[in-house]
Amino acid sequence: MEGTHTMPESAAPPAPAVPPTPPVPLSALLAREDLGLRQIAGPLDEGTVIHWAHTSEMSDPYPYLLGGELLLTAGVHIPEAAGSGTYFDDYVSRIVAAGGAALGFGVAPVHDTVPRALVAACDTYELPLIEVPPRTTFSGVARAVWQLMARARHAELRRVTEAQQALAAAASRPDPVPAVLRQLAQRVNGRAVLYGPEGTELAAFGREPEKAINQGLAALTTVVRPGPARGAGNCATSHEPPAPARTPQPPELSPRTPTPSSATDTINGTHLAAYSLGSGRGFTLGVATPHRTPGDHTITSVAAVLLSLLTGEQQSGTGAARTSALVRLLLGAEPADVAPLLGETTRWHVVHARPPEDGPPPDALAAAALGAALGSALIDTRDDVVRVLVPADREVTPQAGWTCGVSAPAEPHAWPTADVQAARALARARATRTPLVRHGPRTTLTQLLPEADATAHARALLAPLSASPSLTETLRTWLSLHGSWDRTAVALAVHRNTVRQRIGRCAALLDADLDDPDVRMELWFALRQE
Repeated sequence: MEGTHTMPESAAPPAPAVPPTPPVPLSALLAREDLGLRQIAGPLDEGTVIHWAHTSEMSDPYPYLLGGELLLTAGVHIPEAAGSGTYFDDYVSRIVAAGGAALGFGVAPVHDTVPRALVAACDTYELPLIEVPPRTTFSGVARAVWQLMARARHAELRRVTEAQQALAAAASRPDPVPAVLRQLAQRVNGRAVLYGPEGTELAAFGREPEKAINQGLAALTTVVRPGPARGAGNCATSHEPPAPARTPQPPELSPRTPTPSSATDTINGTHLAAYSLGSGRGFTLGVATPHRTPGDHTITSVAAVLLSLLTGEQQSGTGAARTSALVRLLLGAEPADVAPLLGETTRWHVVHARPPEDGPPPDALAAAALGAALGSALIDTRDDVVRVLVPADREVTPQAGWTCGVSAPAEPHAWPTADVQAARALARARATRTPLVRHGPRTTLTQLLPEADATAHARALLAPLSASPSLTETLRTWLSLHGSWDRTAVALAVHRNTVRQRIGRCAALLDADLDDPDVRMELWFALRQE
């Protein structure tokens, strides 16, 4: 057992709208015959992956690396006497320390061959060294990396989309629970098991794994099962001799530890995951897969949401209570009179959340997954924003794949105000590219102005940029990062010269001096009101 990882119910990430862009295996890049790349040093590991390609002729590239790069160099930075000292050891060790995935060395025009001392250093520090032939440009290598990434992302998106459609179709069958489990097992090429409130295996599909994995999966689900019964006492037991691998035990949880909504583990190379289904009745989902990929996580999260709905509404009275609350509101009841139907909580947070701007708008499944991660079924999707009412006693934490704004705790009569607070917090989170922003008690200058007047002024001030969303977003990011060209370029995934050109264009269109702090302040206020 390689360690159980749990996630509290309030911190569990929802199913992202799309899985992140997968990295490129180094072996796939080496297989491109048009590039003619050749690995001449370092470990031959099929698991080596590249997240992007970066060119640098700095003698110490450490400050400019983010990790996972294929660093490309022609050796311009190498001094003539480098082979007799520690230059190459220092150079390679800094790349490894920065998390670089591999080093590509271009042969010609500076060096006719790759320096032998560099080959030896890469072998010593176990950094893959790739020889780039004279006919292959660095831009060609970078283009190949992006092509492979785009191809892998397209394939992964198609796989996830097809799986979501298959799971949704399975949920509409006369036997929805077995159908969803069967589809899940097929789509992740593993084992899917539904456990009842007492830990009993209710249904299972997929290849039967070895005994230790079955026991580990059953034990892992006790970690996410609500109620005092979770822990070692709920582990699957057997009177047969134990398997060679030690029987996994769930981590100790104190009575005050909130029940996590998901947990992961690895046994004998098999990846295990357990999910608490959102009905609150003790149903859990266990999944065992040979791999753990973002796409598999997305597919499993969708299945967990569907199973939560299938095992939840008909198992409790919460759905009826919410329907009753809605009817009373439609008939004129006050929110304060209806709120008791939603639970014993008297104070609530309003959460506004948006998915990434380059992703699709949130659908019902994504919104339901977000609500499950936040611990609430009170969800509303409007335009590109998902609104969730969360009990104030639950901690709202950043959610993977979402940008969130959180209101101050509010009683039912103050929910409209809390809704405005959450909207403003979300706007600030988007402007500053922060995963989550909470409404604070401190009064800001913008709160002292009538919102309609502030919005009208902001639109008039920013009107010259209205035809170019890229300029508006660049200005927003640049101001939020205090005018840093490099950090803005990283945040927008563009070259720093592109940032300079866009900011220069903004200054010209606005006829404003962007070096003036007063101008920057006014533009920042306007962008927050937009």
